[in-house]
Amino acid sequence: MSPRHSQYLAVVSFAACSLLAGCGGALYATHASAAASKVEQAKHLGAETLAPYEYYFAKEHLEKAKSEAAEGDYSDAISLAEIAEEHADKAIKLSREAHRGAGR
Repeated sequence: MSPRHSQYLAVVSFAACSLLAGCGGALYATHASAAASKVEQAKHLGAETLAPYEYYFAKEHLEKAKSEAAEGDYSDAISLAEIAEEHADKAIKLSREAHRGAGR
């Protein structure tokens, strides 16, 4: 590999790493926003009492995601926000089923 080619690869690699680092915050914000919206929706449906495990599991994972993002650990923050969103979805589903079962 020529020295010029090596320099080109080094510049491209540095640029790619810089872009990826900057994207972490944006990706986290997208996931956290979706999770927060679903946690709020679950709360509105009464998931605190109708699906407490799923609701509080989602809520705590969202809080931990915020903490990780504040420390700049966007990879973990994104994973935690995704988990929060999944459990908020479950809480929403269980709460809706409970409402239907109660004849609401």
